[in-house]
Amino acid sequence: MSGQQPDPGRAFQVFQPLGGDDPTTIAGYRLAAKLGAGGMGKVYLSYTPGGRPVAIKVIRPEFGEDAEFRRRFAQEVKSAQRVQGLFTAPVIDAATDAAQPWLATAYVPGPSLSDAVVAHGALPVETVLLLIAGMAEALHVIHGAGIVHRDLKPSNVLLASDGPRVIDFGIAHAADATSLTGSGVTIGTPSFMAPEQAAGSRVTPATDVFALGQVAVYAATGAPAFGEGTSHGVLYRIVHEEPDLTGVPQRLLELVSRCLAKDPAARPSIAEVIALCQSANAGTVLRRPEDWLPAPVTADITVRAAAPAPVQTPPPPASAPPSGYSPTAPVAPATPPPGFGPHAAYQPTQPAQPSQLPPTPQPPYPTPHPPQAHAQAYAPTQMPAHAPTYPGQPVPQAPGRPEGSGKRRVVLALAAALVFGVVGGGTLYVLLKDNGQEKRADSSSHGKQTDDPAKDGNDGNKEADAKPSAKPRPKPVEYKGINLTAGYHLTLGDDHVRPQQGEDGGYELSYDTGGYLDAESTGGSLVLLDPGQEGSLEACRADTRFTETIYLNTVSKGRQICVTTGTGHMGLVTVQGLSGEESPSTYMTLDLTVWRNAAGSGSGG
Repeated sequence: MSGQQPDPGRAFQVFQPLGGDDPTTIAGYRLAAKLGAGGMGKVYLSYTPGGRPVAIKVIRPEFGEDAEFRRRFAQEVKSAQRVQGLFTAPVIDAATDAAQPWLATAYVPGPSLSDAVVAHGALPVETVLLLIAGMAEALHVIHGAGIVHRDLKPSNVLLASDGPRVIDFGIAHAADATSLTGSGVTIGTPSFMAPEQAAGSRVTPATDVFALGQVAVYAATGAPAFGEGTSHGVLYRIVHEEPDLTGVPQRLLELVSRCLAKDPAARPSIAEVIALCQSANAGTVLRRPEDWLPAPVTADITVRAAAPAPVQTPPPPASAPPSGYSPTAPVAPATPPPGFGPHAAYQPTQPAQPSQLPPTPQPPYPTPHPPQAHAQAYAPTQMPAHAPTYPGQPVPQAPGRPEGSGKRRVVLALAAALVFGVVGGGTLYVLLKDNGQEKRADSSSHGKQTDDPAKDGNDGNKEADAKPSAKPRPKPVEYKGINLTAGYHLTLGDDHVRPQQGEDGGYELSYDTGGYLDAESTGGSLVLLDPGQEGSLEACRADTRFTETIYLNTVSKGRQICVTTGTGHMGLVTVQGLSGEESPSTYMTLDLTVWRNAAGSGSGG
């Protein structure tokens, strides 16, 4: 959910000056320019205290007055904050309960696909293949967070130097909640809707695949697949007629025609879309060179990278920041003038994703919202959780899990410094240097202290530098053919894991009646492994695409899900099937492998 595209008629005026009806600050973020406006609101350029540019979307007052819109908007923002794909613009900050709701995302210095095509014409086939493959990766992460985009179109795809960025995911769903969409305010573009949307039927991830095919046609030909004209005329053709693929290059025809199937079940999955892009590519794998875009489009990126500084004004008065600030992934650096960004009281928050190192002290910054909840400490993550990778592409190494380990090391280190003073300095150094392996054979909550008293001493030589013993590999325990009914949960620490009633109450793994698996325990998380990715303890420890919710309508038989509990256990769920429509109950059949006490700092993962 972002929204950084300029107005179509003002494509070449990237940074528009603030008008008389534009605010100068939003919750302490000082605004530098207006990036664009649309049916949902206006988008402005601002900066974080560290000088990183952000795009702030301010929702129109009419929507803010609708209680149901606010409820859905808050839900969509919460889901969007879990999206950490390489080809999405992460949500950095938001205030869904402000007088005018707003959200801030990473600023992407690049034109939208619609602006690029209008200004420079259709894109080459190689560029289109890389574009669609990158968008497919973005949809994989978006769908994994339980979101259907619903409004995937060229103006919601930004072209950056290292690939596309899909923005505004889920925002159309929130707009559906208000009657404004039926009384003059248009959300969504008829030319890029799917037949089921036009007919008012159920929307699924396959809806976004249809839109992906339409975007491919537009990028390759410069025209929509179902033509232009009045909304009802375009929607009629989408439902009842075949697309006009005249001018679509031969290498793209199979990809496009399969995506534009009228029946959602006949459309390819996201993994199949990427495979089709690979097979249409001249090489064996897709590789994204620095010059993946035509030179004129690259020149547009250079213009947008030169973000303007704001007008120098006194710092805004302290205002009340709402809770919920949770910075995600870093964006391209920029240098705002002094006094720019959220005002004085800004306290950085802990990252939503795990980090291997304990947080370092940060300078005091002003909080960007009103004090309705506790202030937190700003510490952007080192890298976002990765989306599915192409064959041959290296997979980023996973950071360690965050629960308890970093805080415990800091507390131990401070305690050592207070008790031992100068003499204890060596102990403090060893505690931090060994990254949590404080001269123990097993640092988990169930581990034992070493039996060798010499290891606990400090003679300043070999004993001080001794390495801890390797922790034995946890033994897997397997449970086959579990039928988990909706409304029930599993506890991985039980000797005999079996479904127990209850879907909401801090459970380790529950099947919610809303149709999704949920990790509710403190510190618990889920990871949906890619098709063909081998499920193992090592894979579950390494993969960092954490989420708390996985919708089962996006999961097919054989897919595997890693489970990490707040109590330190890890599990691997293999989906064996879902109940049919004829079944009197809703359930899923799964196989479960459990590694007890395998998570945490002492896991060795």
